[in-house]
Amino acid sequence: MDILLSTPDYLVINKPAGIGMHQEGDEPGIVRLLSEQLGETLYPVHRLDKVTTGVLLLARHTKANRELSLQFAERNVSKCYLALSGHKPSKKQGLIKGDMEKARGGSWKLSRSQVNPAITRFHSCLLDSLSAESSLANPLRGFLLQPLTGKTHQLRVALKSQASPILGDARYGGMAADRVYLHAWQLSFSYQGQAVCVRAPLTTGEHFLRHGEALTSWAVSLLDTPSPPQAA
Repeated sequence: MDILLSTPDYLVINKPAGIGMHQEGDEPGIVRLLSEQLGETLYPVHRLDKVTTGVLLLARHTKANRELSLQFAERNVSKCYLALSGHKPSKKQGLIKGDMEKARGGSWKLSRSQVNPAITRFHSCLLDSLSAESSLANPLRGFLLQPLTGKTHQLRVALKSQASPILGDARYGGMAADRVYLHAWQLSFSYQGQAVCVRAPLTTGEHFLRHGEALTSWAVSLLDTPSPPQAA
């Protein structure tokens, strides 16, 4: 496992793709695998989809788990994801807001109601056209996604709602690729009064490796630019 930050109270890792959070049949989850590797009991503070890579925070004892989990529950944590799509979004940037409803086969969809909405701020950019040997004919779009809530499949459904499903995400209509191109890039939180910000490098996926430097530089420039107040 790629450990990005290790303290006596918590760990931050760069989660690989294709591993769920918990046991699925005979397939162990990331929490068990890492616990066995380190010889200790770990507590996941939040979760990432099986297909998603990037920053994952795990507590090393119950007290740390309570303090960190409370920050997520109270939305005092800032999360930034990077994604790619082979389709132009309906709008270049803005808020995607709506209730999440169950759809067929374990999928979700975004509705127009606002009872308990999923809220995502996003920005998009046009990346360089892919090289001739690529299986994709369309130029790729890069996305910086900032979820203000934490719903199941929230970011995948959000981009689907903008006619720009994530590259490789077959469940939501994404173009075929070597992986689902969704990466938890940055996590900012505080612990015992100390601010912490961790970024996970883009280490897998041919298109992340090709466009990663340009994509992260663009994302950093956006984060350094003051943005409008976030929705409550």
